[in-house]
Amino acid sequence: MTVRPLDLEHLLRTEAPQVLGALVRRFGHFDIAEDAVQDALLAAAQQWPNTGIPDHPRGWLIRVGYRRMVDQLRANQARQRREYEVATQPILGPQAEADADDSLTLIFLCCHPVLSPISQVSLTLRAVGGLATSEIAHAYGVTEVAMGQRISRAKQQIKAAGARFVLPSTDDRDDRLAAVLQVLYLIFNEGYAATAGEQLHRVDLTTEAIRLTRMLHRLLPDEPEVTGLLALMLLTDARRSARTDVAGNLVTLEHQDRGQWDSALTAEGTALITDAMRRRQVGPYQLQAAIAALHNGAPSYSETDWPQIATLYAWLERLTPTPPIRLSRVVAVAMAYGPKRGLALLDTLPDDPLTRQRERAVRAHLLELSGDNQHAIALYREAATLTRNLPERRYLEHRAQALIDK
Repeated sequence: MTVRPLDLEHLLRTEAPQVLGALVRRFGHFDIAEDAVQDALLAAAQQWPNTGIPDHPRGWLIRVGYRRMVDQLRANQARQRREYEVATQPILGPQAEADADDSLTLIFLCCHPVLSPISQVSLTLRAVGGLATSEIAHAYGVTEVAMGQRISRAKQQIKAAGARFVLPSTDDRDDRLAAVLQVLYLIFNEGYAATAGEQLHRVDLTTEAIRLTRMLHRLLPDEPEVTGLLALMLLTDARRSARTDVAGNLVTLEHQDRGQWDSALTAEGTALITDAMRRRQVGPYQLQAAIAALHNGAPSYSETDWPQIATLYAWLERLTPTPPIRLSRVVAVAMAYGPKRGLALLDTLPDDPLTRQRERAVRAHLLELSGDNQHAIALYREAATLTRNLPERRYLEHRAQALIDK
């Protein structure tokens, strides 16, 4: 049986967190377990194209990981007693291991309080989200080497803290919840608007983020921000199929066919955010979900309630004054009150390396709306050079060329 490289990559990315969870649950030693998982994934990538994918791929990976773990533990005489205890335990069959889902426990482990917020997010994106170190580094504007060192230190800190592979107690869980929500949010965003590659979306990441957030929501159904985050993901993902055309080119919100939007996801997300907002404990994820609900509920782009969206963004900016939120508010203000108001607000924002590409694209769009095509062309071109996502680059280059051809 022929195994396509993309299918194999997707399968290994999906199974890696589950295999890691199984090894950490049995052995502990998060740092050694991740190395063993990487060895198992490499073995699969080398063997499966020739032998075919086994009937129980997760069980196969876990068995290989077990062997790598035992080999590594045996090499360290200080862990000899631990090795003996582990090696003499009965090993579950592959199907029993495959039925276990340790993803949520793994997320809480990665968000251990001994880690800094950036380390919590980085480690979880690597271990659970399956992002490459280079992708995480790009998101934070640092080198791949620096990010690799940060992730390695985070694993060592978890080891030194003696963290156990169990869901935390209620008090500890509340302390880690903000980091867990941020991690899930970032995994979803990386999937919905990939920082690099030939595809605008990475459906494997958005699907995994939604699955994990549903699990968290079942665990904490009365936590408004958990509900808000799930609603935000569903409402955003409802528009996914309309964001590209048949050639894979980016289609902006203004030109999307709303008939392609997933009405079931929109209905579910709207019901969730409506319920969460009634509790009057409003947080950033709920506000973003409320904005998404206004977009999804508008019959057309021209009928979007931009003044209300601008108000919600102003509220959101007070809670989380981050560069992406500020830029989104600029767009909402421009759509509600005109491009000159948007440009004036944009001029007050400090330059930020992480949002520079989007800032250039936003400024180009507002200049185009204002009739300043020459400056818009230059900024569209600059924005295109700053993105590593090919559909987005093609769109920005097309906008520049369209203005030249006028």
